Amino acid sequence: MRRFVIWMYAPDTPHWSMPEWSFERIRGALDPEWEIESVRVALEATGDGVRVTPPELLQAVADAEVYCGWGIRRDVFLAARKLRWFHSGAAGARNSLFEEMRESDVIFTNSAGMYADSLADHAMAGILYFVRGLDLAVRAQREREWVQSALNSPRSPLHAAPAAGEVAGASLGIIGYGGIGSALGRRAHAVGMRVQAIRRTVGPKPPELDRLDAPDRLPELLASSDFVALTAPETPETKGLLGAAELARMKPGAVLINLARGTLVDEAALVRALEGGHLRGAMLDVFRMEPLPSRHPLWGLENVLITPHVGGTSARFWERETDLIVRNISRYQRGDPLENRVDKARGY
Repeated sequence: MRRFVIWMYAPDTPHWSMPEWSFERIRGALDPEWEIESVRVALEATGDGVRVTPPELLQAVADAEVYCGWGIRRDVFLAARKLRWFHSGAAGARNSLFEEMRESDVIFTNSAGMYADSLADHAMAGILYFVRGLDLAVRAQREREWVQSALNSPRSPLHAAPAAGEVAGASLGIIGYGGIGSALGRRAHAVGMRVQAIRRTVGPKPPELDRLDAPDRLPELLASSDFVALTAPETPETKGLLGAAELARMKPGAVLINLARGTLVDEAALVRALEGGHLRGAMLDVFRMEPLPSRHPLWGLENVLITPHVGGTSARFWERETDLIVRNISRYQRGDPLENRVDKARGY
């Protein structure tokens, strides 16, 4: 029998736990010569993988041809001696690209794009939060203050950068125009924003974009955008992408939105840019260290909106994820190329 093993079981965290209906759909997509197993040991997941490997998983994958999980740890990969295809429920690939994986002929697919809609909605929420001065309203509500005069004043966010109180006509720069970036670009264009983006391979410009450039045009994007959204994967080229110099090039009064990975931004430099008033604010869903330490200065900044790496959380995720796995099972059984195959050299 050919073995298909799944470890996506987290009964206390529904977002990380494959529903029974999803498992049954996957079972039904497999030809009769397959045996499928769901490892029923609760996992502790991070954004890109799991923290601890249970011995039950090592035993289960020993003769598995296919393994689905939240990333794959090196010890699991080495134990899975017959592995030919690994699918990750995570969008990021960083933690699974250890040397043995990179040098192997194991097919690696991930879930890039499955989180695109929820992350794009999350980014739009952040844009509207700052455009409408909701950070000031939330602060005033906490203090039970009626701040109508302050919000109507010429210096309030409703009259100043970014966007002077209306999202239409504001400029959005998107760094990384894959599934998440393009979902955000379409939404921003639909509400009247001017949208520009950079990506590694330029190609034809999608209709929702005003400009599409290569990474060497990053300084121009930073200088001309009211909002800058990071949606690029973490690679050697993108780590530390926005340091002190890049943040200083951003348009005065601009807002930074990070939905990518915390390592793309110099957090100390970001704190200085926010405290000094060069940036209007930041919405951050990802951080260099997670959970974000309680003493981190970002917690104390009133012009920062922090969400705990939940931008991709959505009840609809498992519909999209199951559809992807089922489509790829059909392709795998026919010997066709799989969707969402990770380029191990590029890292995404």
